[in-house]
Amino acid sequence: MNLSYWELKNWFTNVDYTIVGSGIVGLHTALRLREKFPESKILVLEKGMLPQGASTKNAGFACFGSLSEIIDDLRSHSEEEVINLIQKRWQGLQLLRKRLGDTTIDFKPYGGYELFLKNDENGFQECLSKMPFVNELLKPLFKADVFNKEIDRFGFQNVNDYLIFNPFEAQIDTGNMMQALLKMAISQDILILNQQTVSSYNENANGVEVALADFTFQTKKLLFATNGFANSLTNGAVKPARAQVLITQPIPNLDIKGTFHLDKGYYYFRNIGDRILFGGGRNLDFEGETTTELGQTEIIQNKLEQLLKEVILPNTDFRIEHRWSGIMGIGSSKNPIVEQISEHVYCGVRLGGMGVAIGSLIGTELAELVK
Repeated sequence: MNLSYWELKNWFTNVDYTIVGSGIVGLHTALRLREKFPESKILVLEKGMLPQGASTKNAGFACFGSLSEIIDDLRSHSEEEVINLIQKRWQGLQLLRKRLGDTTIDFKPYGGYELFLKNDENGFQECLSKMPFVNELLKPLFKADVFNKEIDRFGFQNVNDYLIFNPFEAQIDTGNMMQALLKMAISQDILILNQQTVSSYNENANGVEVALADFTFQTKKLLFATNGFANSLTNGAVKPARAQVLITQPIPNLDIKGTFHLDKGYYYFRNIGDRILFGGGRNLDFEGETTTELGQTEIIQNKLEQLLKEVILPNTDFRIEHRWSGIMGIGSSKNPIVEQISEHVYCGVRLGGMGVAIGSLIGTELAELVK
Protein backbone atom coordinates (compact mmCIF):
# COMPACT_ATOMS: atom_id res chain seq x y z
CA MET A 1 0.00 0.00 0.00
CA ASN A 2 1.39 3.35 -1.02
CA LEU A 3 0.90 5.23 2.25
CA SER A 4 2.36 8.68 2.80
CA TYR A 5 4.37 9.77 5.80
CA TRP A 6 1.30 11.72 7.01
CA GLU A 7 -1.01 8.75 6.73
CA LEU A 8 1.40 6.51 8.60
CA LYS A 9 2.00 9.13 11.29
CA ASN A 10 -1.63 10.08 11.96
CA TRP A 11 -3.43 6.78 11.55
CA PHE A 12 -1.00 3.90 12.06
CA THR A 13 1.72 5.05 14.47
CA ASN A 14 1.54 4.65 18.27
CA VAL A 15 -1.87 2.97 18.11
CA ASP A 16 -3.02 1.98 21.59
CA TYR A 17 -6.30 0.18 20.83
CA THR A 18 -7.50 -1.29 17.56
CA ILE A 19 -11.12 -2.45 17.41
CA VAL A 20 -12.27 -4.70 14.58
CA GLY A 21 -15.92 -3.96 13.73
CA SER A 22 -17.70 -0.60 13.77
CA GLY A 23 -21.14 -1.84 14.83
CA ILE A 24 -22.96 -1.32 18.11
CA VAL A 25 -20.42 -3.37 20.10
CA GLY A 26 -17.33 -1.92 18.43
CA LEU A 27 -18.34 1.72 18.84
CA HIS A 28 -19.45 1.27 22.46
CA THR A 29 -16.10 -0.41 23.11
CA ALA A 30 -14.30 2.57 21.58
CA LEU A 31 -16.38 5.11 23.51
CA ARG A 32 -15.79 3.35 26.83
CA LEU A 33 -12.05 3.08 26.10
CA ARG A 34 -12.01 6.82 25.41
CA GLU A 35 -13.60 7.43 28.83
CA LYS A 36 -11.04 5.18 30.52
CA PHE A 37 -8.00 6.35 28.56
CA PRO A 38 -8.60 9.96 27.44
CA GLU A 39 -5.17 10.40 25.83
CA SER A 40 -5.06 7.09 23.97
CA LYS A 41 -5.05 6.55 20.21
CA ILE A 42 -8.09 4.44 19.23
CA LEU A 43 -8.53 3.00 15.75
CA VAL A 44 -11.66 1.19 14.50
CA LEU A 45 -11.39 -1.00 11.40
CA GLU A 46 -14.53 -1.93 9.46
CA LYS A 47 -14.54 -4.30 6.50
CA GLY A 48 -17.74 -2.88 4.99
CA MET A 49 -18.73 0.49 3.61
CA LEU A 50 -21.02 0.59 6.68
CA PRO A 51 -21.05 -1.87 9.62
CA GLN A 52 -21.15 -5.20 7.79
CA GLY A 53 -23.02 -7.48 10.21
CA ALA A 54 -26.41 -6.50 11.59
CA SER A 55 -25.95 -3.12 13.30
CA THR A 56 -27.34 -1.11 10.35
CA LYS A 57 -29.45 -3.98 8.99
CA ASN A 58 -31.56 -5.07 11.97
CA ALA A 59 -35.28 -4.48 12.44
CA GLY A 60 -34.91 -1.93 15.25
CA PHE A 61 -36.56 -3.97 18.01
CA ALA A 62 -35.85 -2.71 21.52
CA CYS A 63 -36.79 -6.09 22.97
CA PHE A 64 -35.39 -8.75 25.30
CA GLY A 65 -37.25 -11.90 24.22
CA SER A 66 -40.82 -12.96 23.54
CA LEU A 67 -42.61 -15.27 25.99
CA SER A 68 -42.21 -18.35 23.77
CA GLU A 69 -38.50 -17.52 23.24
CA ILE A 70 -37.93 -17.27 26.99
CA ILE A 71 -39.77 -20.57 27.59
CA ASP A 72 -37.62 -22.13 24.86
CA ASP A 73 -34.44 -20.73 26.44
CA LEU A 74 -35.42 -22.25 29.80
CA ARG A 75 -35.17 -25.68 28.15
CA SER A 76 -31.48 -25.22 27.30
CA HIS A 77 -30.31 -22.72 29.95
CA SER A 78 -30.69 -22.56 33.72
CA GLU A 79 -33.20 -20.15 35.28
CA GLU A 80 -30.30 -18.09 36.56
CA GLU A 81 -28.75 -17.87 33.08
CA VAL A 82 -32.03 -16.80 31.48
CA ILE A 83 -32.69 -14.13 34.13
CA ASN A 84 -29.10 -12.89 33.76
CA LEU A 85 -29.45 -12.71 29.97
CA ILE A 86 -32.69 -10.74 30.15
CA GLN A 87 -31.18 -8.44 32.76
CA LYS A 88 -28.19 -7.75 30.47
CA ARG A 89 -30.46 -7.04 27.51
CA TRP A 90 -32.55 -4.67 29.61
CA GLN A 91 -29.45 -2.93 31.00
CA GLY A 92 -28.05 -2.64 27.49
CA LEU A 93 -31.21 -0.95 26.23
CA GLN A 94 -31.10 1.57 29.10
CA LEU A 95 -27.42 2.25 28.38
CA LEU A 96 -28.15 2.84 24.69
CA ARG A 97 -31.03 5.20 25.49
CA LYS A 98 -28.96 7.10 28.04
CA ARG A 99 -25.99 7.48 25.72
CA LEU A 100 -27.88 8.62 22.63
CA GLY A 101 -31.24 9.89 23.92
CA ASP A 102 -34.73 8.67 23.05
CA THR A 103 -35.36 11.48 20.55
CA THR A 104 -32.20 10.70 18.59
CA ILE A 105 -32.99 7.00 18.20
CA ASP A 106 -36.74 7.67 17.71
CA PHE A 107 -37.60 5.44 20.66
CA LYS A 108 -41.31 4.55 20.54
CA PRO A 109 -42.67 2.54 23.52
CA TYR A 110 -45.61 1.00 21.67
CA GLY A 111 -45.14 -2.36 23.42
CA GLY A 112 -44.54 -5.76 21.88
CA TYR A 113 -46.95 -8.54 20.88
CA GLU A 114 -46.65 -12.25 20.21
CA LEU A 115 -48.99 -13.91 17.71
CA PHE A 116 -49.83 -17.62 17.53
CA LEU A 117 -50.93 -19.23 14.28
CA LYS A 118 -54.22 -21.17 14.39
CA ASN A 119 -52.31 -24.44 13.94
CA ASP A 120 -50.07 -23.65 16.94
CA GLU A 121 -52.70 -24.08 19.67
CA ASN A 122 -50.25 -26.16 21.72
CA GLY A 123 -47.70 -23.36 21.66
CA PHE A 124 -50.31 -20.82 22.72
CA GLN A 125 -51.57 -23.01 25.58
CA GLU A 126 -48.00 -23.66 26.79
CA CYS A 127 -47.31 -19.91 26.88
CA LEU A 128 -50.54 -19.27 28.80
CA SER A 129 -49.77 -21.99 31.34
CA LYS A 130 -46.18 -20.84 31.90
CA MET A 131 -46.84 -17.09 31.77
CA PRO A 132 -47.39 -16.72 35.58
CA PHE A 133 -44.12 -18.56 36.24
CA VAL A 134 -42.12 -16.41 33.79
CA ASN A 135 -43.72 -13.22 35.14
CA GLU A 136 -42.68 -14.28 38.65
CA LEU A 137 -39.12 -14.93 37.45
CA LEU A 138 -38.89 -11.44 35.92
CA LYS A 139 -40.71 -9.52 38.66
CA PRO A 140 -37.54 -8.62 40.62
CA LEU A 141 -36.22 -6.96 37.45
CA PHE A 142 -39.35 -5.20 36.13
CA LYS A 143 -41.40 -4.80 39.37
CA ALA A 144 -44.54 -5.76 37.41
CA ASP A 145 -45.94 -8.48 35.18
CA VAL A 146 -44.11 -8.44 31.85
CA PHE A 147 -46.55 -10.59 29.85
CA ASN A 148 -50.33 -10.38 29.65
CA LYS A 149 -53.04 -11.87 27.40
CA GLU A 150 -54.86 -9.38 25.16
CA ILE A 151 -57.50 -9.65 22.46
CA ASP A 152 -56.19 -9.17 18.89
CA ARG A 153 -57.35 -5.69 17.85
CA PHE A 154 -55.21 -5.48 14.70
CA GLY A 155 -57.32 -7.62 12.38
CA PHE A 156 -54.73 -10.37 11.85
CA GLN A 157 -56.04 -13.55 10.24
CA ASN A 158 -55.35 -17.25 10.74
CA VAL A 159 -54.05 -16.57 14.25
CA ASN A 160 -55.39 -17.11 17.76
CA ASP A 161 -57.91 -14.46 18.88
CA TYR A 162 -55.55 -13.56 21.72
CA LEU A 163 -52.03 -12.09 21.66
CA ILE A 164 -49.43 -11.97 24.41
CA PHE A 165 -48.62 -8.32 25.19
CA ASN A 166 -45.39 -6.94 26.70
CA PRO A 167 -45.57 -3.23 27.66
CA PHE A 168 -41.80 -2.99 28.17
CA GLU A 169 -40.95 -3.51 24.50
CA ALA A 170 -40.33 -0.66 22.05
CA GLN A 171 -38.98 0.17 18.60
CA ILE A 172 -36.13 2.39 17.48
CA ASP A 173 -34.73 3.82 14.25
CA THR A 174 -31.66 1.67 13.53
CA GLY A 175 -30.21 4.15 11.01
CA ASN A 176 -30.49 7.08 13.42
CA MET A 177 -28.89 4.99 16.18
CA MET A 178 -25.84 4.00 14.16
CA GLN A 179 -25.38 7.44 12.61
CA ALA A 180 -25.45 9.00 16.10
CA LEU A 181 -22.93 6.46 17.42
CA LEU A 182 -20.58 7.11 14.48
CA LYS A 183 -20.84 10.89 14.95
CA MET A 184 -20.19 10.51 18.68
CA ALA A 185 -17.13 8.34 18.08
CA ILE A 186 -15.68 10.78 15.55
CA SER A 187 -16.34 13.74 17.86
CA GLN A 188 -14.30 11.96 20.54
CA ASP A 189 -11.24 11.59 18.29
CA ILE A 190 -11.84 7.90 17.52
CA LEU A 191 -10.43 7.05 14.09
CA ILE A 192 -12.69 4.91 11.88
CA LEU A 193 -11.47 3.33 8.64
CA ASN A 194 -13.91 1.49 6.38
CA GLN A 195 -13.29 -1.16 3.71
CA GLN A 196 -10.47 -2.59 5.82
CA THR A 197 -10.38 -6.36 6.40
CA VAL A 198 -8.02 -7.83 8.99
CA SER A 199 -6.46 -10.83 7.25
CA SER A 200 -4.32 -11.99 10.20
CA TYR A 201 -2.57 -10.84 13.36
CA ASN A 202 0.59 -11.82 15.26
CA GLU A 203 1.30 -11.09 18.89
CA ASN A 204 4.72 -9.89 19.97
CA ALA A 205 6.33 -8.49 23.08
CA ASN A 206 4.96 -4.97 22.48
CA GLY A 207 1.43 -5.86 21.40
CA VAL A 208 -0.01 -7.10 18.13
CA GLU A 209 1.00 -6.77 14.51
CA VAL A 210 -2.20 -6.45 12.46
CA ALA A 211 -2.22 -7.39 8.79
CA LEU A 212 -4.63 -5.71 6.38
CA ALA A 213 -4.81 -6.51 2.64
CA ASP A 214 -1.29 -5.39 1.77
CA PHE A 215 -0.13 -3.51 4.84
CA THR A 216 0.71 -4.22 8.49
CA PHE A 217 0.84 -1.99 11.56
CA GLN A 218 1.47 -2.32 15.29
CA THR A 219 -1.14 -1.87 18.05
CA LYS A 220 -0.83 -2.37 21.81
CA LYS A 221 -4.22 -4.09 22.14
CA LEU A 222 -6.53 -5.70 19.57
CA LEU A 223 -10.25 -6.07 20.30
CA PHE A 224 -12.64 -8.04 18.07
CA ALA A 225 -16.29 -6.94 17.90
CA THR A 226 -17.17 -8.95 14.82
CA ASN A 227 -20.11 -11.01 16.20
CA GLY A 228 -21.42 -13.10 13.25
CA PHE A 229 -17.96 -13.16 11.66
CA ALA A 230 -16.20 -14.57 14.75
CA ASN A 231 -16.34 -18.28 13.89
CA SER A 232 -12.60 -18.86 13.47
CA LEU A 233 -11.80 -16.54 16.37
CA THR A 234 -13.84 -18.64 18.81
CA ASN A 235 -13.13 -22.14 17.44
CA GLY A 236 -16.68 -22.47 16.18
CA ALA A 237 -18.46 -21.26 19.34
CA VAL A 238 -20.04 -18.50 17.22
CA LYS A 239 -21.88 -19.33 14.02
CA PRO A 240 -23.20 -16.82 11.50
CA ALA A 241 -26.97 -16.60 11.10
CA ARG A 242 -28.36 -14.66 8.17
CA ALA A 243 -31.61 -12.76 8.68
CA GLN A 244 -33.65 -11.82 5.61
CA VAL A 245 -35.86 -8.74 5.75
CA LEU A 246 -38.29 -6.87 3.52
CA ILE A 247 -40.22 -3.61 3.79
CA THR A 248 -43.44 -2.54 2.11
CA GLN A 249 -44.29 0.72 0.42
CA PRO A 250 -46.44 3.05 2.57
CA ILE A 251 -49.89 1.56 3.29
CA PRO A 252 -52.77 4.07 3.64
CA ASN A 253 -54.50 4.00 7.04
CA LEU A 254 -52.20 1.32 8.46
CA ASP A 255 -53.47 0.53 11.96
CA ILE A 256 -50.58 -1.65 13.12
CA LYS A 257 -48.27 -0.09 15.71
CA GLY A 258 -45.71 -1.96 17.76
CA THR A 259 -43.24 -4.81 17.50
CA PHE A 260 -44.56 -8.30 16.80
CA HIS A 261 -43.16 -11.81 17.21
CA LEU A 262 -44.32 -15.06 15.63
CA ASP A 263 -43.12 -18.67 15.97
CA LYS A 264 -40.68 -18.33 18.90
CA GLY A 265 -39.23 -15.15 17.41
CA TYR A 266 -38.23 -16.78 14.11
CA TYR A 267 -40.52 -14.23 12.43
CA TYR A 268 -40.82 -10.61 13.48
CA PHE A 269 -42.48 -7.50 12.10
CA ARG A 270 -43.19 -3.91 13.02
CA ASN A 271 -44.52 -0.72 11.58
CA ILE A 272 -42.15 2.01 10.43
CA GLY A 273 -44.59 4.86 10.13
CA ASP A 274 -47.15 3.46 7.70
CA ARG A 275 -44.95 0.69 6.30
CA ILE A 276 -44.48 -2.87 7.52
CA LEU A 277 -40.97 -4.25 8.01
CA PHE A 278 -41.02 -8.05 8.13
CA GLY A 279 -38.12 -10.45 8.65
CA GLY A 280 -37.16 -13.97 9.64
CA GLY A 281 -37.71 -17.45 8.29
CA ARG A 282 -34.25 -18.75 9.15
CA ASN A 283 -35.95 -21.86 10.58
CA LEU A 284 -37.02 -22.85 7.04
CA ASP A 285 -33.39 -23.54 6.12
CA PHE A 286 -31.02 -23.47 9.10
CA GLU A 287 -28.12 -24.88 7.09
CA GLY A 288 -28.51 -22.46 4.19
CA GLU A 289 -28.83 -19.46 6.51
CA THR A 290 -25.68 -20.36 8.46
CA THR A 291 -23.67 -18.12 6.17
CA THR A 292 -21.83 -14.80 6.07
CA GLU A 293 -23.06 -14.15 2.52
CA LEU A 294 -25.59 -11.33 2.26
CA GLY A 295 -28.55 -12.07 0.00
CA GLN A 296 -32.07 -13.49 -0.26
CA THR A 297 -33.49 -16.91 -1.04
CA GLU A 298 -36.76 -17.78 -2.76
CA ILE A 299 -37.97 -20.17 -0.05
CA ILE A 300 -37.76 -17.51 2.69
CA GLN A 301 -38.92 -14.53 0.65
CA ASN A 302 -41.95 -16.49 -0.59
CA LYS A 303 -42.85 -17.46 2.99
CA LEU A 304 -42.54 -13.86 4.19
CA GLU A 305 -44.85 -12.68 1.40
CA GLN A 306 -47.30 -15.50 2.13
CA LEU A 307 -47.50 -14.58 5.83
CA LEU A 308 -47.95 -10.91 4.91
CA LYS A 309 -50.91 -11.79 2.68
CA GLU A 310 -52.55 -14.43 4.85
CA VAL A 311 -51.80 -13.24 8.40
CA ILE A 312 -50.49 -9.69 8.79
CA LEU A 313 -52.14 -7.70 5.98
CA PRO A 314 -55.18 -9.71 4.88
CA ASN A 315 -57.51 -7.92 2.47
CA THR A 316 -54.89 -5.17 2.08
CA ASP A 317 -53.20 -4.16 -1.13
CA PHE A 318 -49.46 -3.82 -0.50
CA ARG A 319 -46.24 -3.67 -2.51
CA ILE A 320 -42.74 -4.75 -1.44
CA GLU A 321 -40.37 -1.82 -1.83
CA HIS A 322 -37.04 -3.26 -0.71
CA ARG A 323 -35.34 -6.43 0.56
CA TRP A 324 -32.04 -6.97 2.40
CA SER A 325 -30.27 -9.24 4.88
CA GLY A 326 -27.93 -9.01 7.87
CA ILE A 327 -25.60 -11.41 9.67
CA MET A 328 -26.12 -12.25 13.35
CA GLY A 329 -23.87 -14.28 15.65
CA ILE A 330 -25.38 -17.27 17.46
CA GLY A 331 -24.22 -20.47 19.17
CA SER A 332 -25.36 -23.43 21.26
CA SER A 333 -25.51 -21.02 24.20
CA LYS A 334 -27.11 -17.58 24.12
CA ASN A 335 -24.61 -16.26 26.64
CA PRO A 336 -22.36 -13.66 24.97
CA ILE A 337 -18.61 -14.31 24.81
CA VAL A 338 -16.66 -11.42 26.34
CA GLU A 339 -13.15 -12.57 27.07
CA GLN A 340 -9.44 -12.03 26.84
CA ILE A 341 -8.15 -14.45 24.20
CA SER A 342 -4.44 -13.87 24.85
CA GLU A 343 -2.19 -11.28 26.44
CA HIS A 344 -3.08 -8.47 24.02
CA VAL A 345 -6.19 -9.76 22.23
CA TYR A 346 -9.85 -9.62 23.35
CA CYS A 347 -13.30 -10.33 21.90
CA GLY A 348 -16.95 -9.45 22.54
CA VAL A 349 -19.16 -11.61 20.31
CA ARG A 350 -22.19 -13.98 20.11
CA LEU A 351 -25.06 -11.57 20.70
CA GLY A 352 -27.69 -14.19 19.84
CA GLY A 353 -29.79 -11.95 17.61
CA MET A 354 -30.20 -9.37 20.39
CA GLY A 355 -27.57 -6.83 19.31
CA VAL A 356 -29.76 -3.74 19.71
CA ALA A 357 -30.52 -4.74 23.30
CA ILE A 358 -27.24 -6.17 24.48
CA GLY A 359 -24.64 -4.62 22.16
CA SER A 360 -23.96 -1.45 24.16
CA LEU A 361 -23.41 -3.46 27.35
CA ILE A 362 -21.14 -6.02 25.64
CA GLY A 363 -19.04 -3.20 24.17
CA THR A 364 -18.72 -1.63 27.60
CA GLU A 365 -17.81 -4.97 29.21
CA LEU A 366 -15.22 -5.62 26.49
CA ALA A 367 -13.55 -2.26 27.18
CA GLU A 368 -13.56 -3.02 30.92
CA LEU A 369 -11.40 -6.12 30.30
CA VAL A 370 -8.55 -3.85 29.17
CA LYS A 371 -6.37 -2.71 32.04
